[in-house]
Amino acid sequence: MKDISILGSTGSIGCNVLKIVEMFPDKFNIKALAAGKNINLLARQIEKFNPEIAVVFNKSLKSELKSKLQNKNSIKILHGEEGYIQAASYSGIDMLIMAMMGASGLKPTISGISAGKNIAIANKETLVMAGELVMTMAHEKGVQLLPIDSEHSAIFQSMQGHRKEEISKIILTASGGPFLKKKSSDFSKIKPEEALCHPTWQMGKKISIDSATLMNKGLEVIEAKHLFNIPEEKIEVLIHPQSIIHSMVAYHDGSVISQMSVPDMKGAIAYAMSYPQRLPLVQPKLDFHKIGALTFDVPDFEKFPCLKLAFYACKIGHTFPCALNAANEITVEAFLSGRISFDKIPEYIEKTLQKHLPIKNPSLEDIFQIDLWAREQTYEFISGG
Repeated sequence: MKDISILGSTGSIGCNVLKIVEMFPDKFNIKALAAGKNINLLARQIEKFNPEIAVVFNKSLKSELKSKLQNKNSIKILHGEEGYIQAASYSGIDMLIMAMMGASGLKPTISGISAGKNIAIANKETLVMAGELVMTMAHEKGVQLLPIDSEHSAIFQSMQGHRKEEISKIILTASGGPFLKKKSSDFSKIKPEEALCHPTWQMGKKISIDSATLMNKGLEVIEAKHLFNIPEEKIEVLIHPQSIIHSMVAYHDGSVISQMSVPDMKGAIAYAMSYPQRLPLVQPKLDFHKIGALTFDVPDFEKFPCLKLAFYACKIGHTFPCALNAANEITVEAFLSGRISFDKIPEYIEKTLQKHLPIKNPSLEDIFQIDLWAREQTYEFISGG
């Protein structure tokens, strides 16, 4: 039995984790659930899984949750950053599921590593912001970081049983998002509701917009560099609209190993939760006859400049990826709230990067300072400053 803490339990990843726990109640037990503001769903999760602690975004939501859980007096309810950190390092857990979105996942992840917890990670921003620091700390603590993202899980699976020094290239596949065939001249007219309609995956708002701009794939490039200790020149992106091949690893003898499955996150999540075992999931099997053809294309860096900016930040390194991530979070938020148009997202990110003076070998404090600076700078640009 593996005792688990889920940070981001009400998001798409967290909900899928709980579906797997329901499928295999003899293998997993929920000790902690942490969410943001979706109190109604969190209350239902608590009623079903009986965790020992729960965390919400702030003090008022804590009071609201308490009122909904009058029959659960034994549960400890926490709030805010300190609450997330406690849930990540809780002594009663064997594994942390890091499914929080954005930069807010960094401190809890570090807390979990410091406590010696193995981590199934879906929060790519943690490795984008502080990849070298996080991976060094994980190595020193003997902690496993197991990828939940389908692409990184596919790479991880395609590396099993093979020698890392024989890898010639990692190939990350991308669906291309909802605007793959749309003319870039029409990007200024795109509405948030259009960008949120991903053709293949059901995801949260922020990651859906990142997929539409292809920034999500750019962040995955940076994440892969750190997670697998592979230089960026050995990482390639291919557009694969069918989302059947989740990623590939090419070896120096010409062999290419891929991981294929239906586009459903439960497979990647379950593999991280149960590694090195595979759980007997009840999942649709691939019918290659019905699939017919799998197609691939190179990404258009001019049409999707966010991907180009991510590769640039990855190459420069230091605190550039941190600034990129912060600027992206602010611009996505501004687009969703109607303050900027879709085509302005990469423009404001690039402006922020042009003003950034990277810090070599940054400390954790440096990273937090650059994150704050980039947010303020991007907000200033958007506000016309």
